[in-house]
Amino acid sequence: MLNIIKLAVGCPSIEVLRERLNHDRVNGHATVQTRTMPKRAEEVLDGGSLYRVMDGMVLCRQPIIGLESCQRADGSTGTLIVVSDDIIPVQPRPMRPFQGWRYLEPKDAPPDLGNSLIQDGIADLPPQLRRELTELALI
Repeated sequence: MLNIIKLAVGCPSIEVLRERLNHDRVNGHATVQTRTMPKRAEEVLDGGSLYRVMDGMVLCRQPIIGLESCQRADGSTGTLIVVSDDIIPVQPRPMRPFQGWRYLEPKDAPPDLGNSLIQDGIADLPPQLRRELTELALI
C-alpha cells in the first residue's frame, strides 16, 4: 500500500473540501485532477489514500478508489485521482507547500483522529488554531 499527498489549493477547511468535491465529479465519483499518472499506481490502488494539505496542515485523507487518464482543458493528458466521498480527519501535521503530489509511505502518514477527538470537536477547529495547538503538542 502507498499513499499520495497533495495540496488542496484555496481550500481552508474540510467543509470547503467537501463542497468542492460535490462539484468535481466524474461518473458520480469525486475526483482530483493532476498532471501525471503515478508510476507506482498498483501500490496506490492497493488500499492507498489521498492525504490533503490545507492551509499548511495535513488535515484529512480520502481512500483512493481509482486512477484514470483524462484530457485537460489545455488539451494535454492528465490524471484523475478518483476518491471516496469519505473524508477522514487525521491528526493535524504541519506541511510546507510543494507542487503537484508526492508519495506518502504509510509509516510517515499521520494517524486518523480517534473518535473521541472528533467528538470533542478537534476536527471542527479553525485550521490556524489546530496548527497552533499541534505546534504546542497539545493535540
